[in-house]
Amino acid sequence: MENKTSEPGPVSLNHLINYQTGSVVSRQILKKDKGNVTLFAFDEGQGLSEHTAPFDALVHVLEGEAEITISGVSHLLKGGEMILMPAGQPHAVKALKPFKMILTMIRS
Repeated sequence: MENKTSEPGPVSLNHLINYQTGSVVSRQILKKDKGNVTLFAFDEGQGLSEHTAPFDALVHVLEGEAEITISGVSHLLKGGEMILMPAGQPHAVKALKPFKMILTMIRS
């Protein structure tokens, strides 16, 4: 039986979400007043267009490869790497290969 994120104990994040052809899939795994954690799966070539957020966001790439642009500066990330997207700075995400990431947003 697969663990649910609301139950205590270890959970395999890569198994909580699957890729879908030509799509970006998301699953919120924790939501609190001060922040939330969302799991994403991006098919190759898919992404999130440039936008800003009022809160800091930490991206942790679980597998695959992505280009994350923050304030016009491109960063290439692969599985096991992470980057902070500061509040108020424009940022975009593009999958260079299918990739999964955890987005942790902290409200302050």
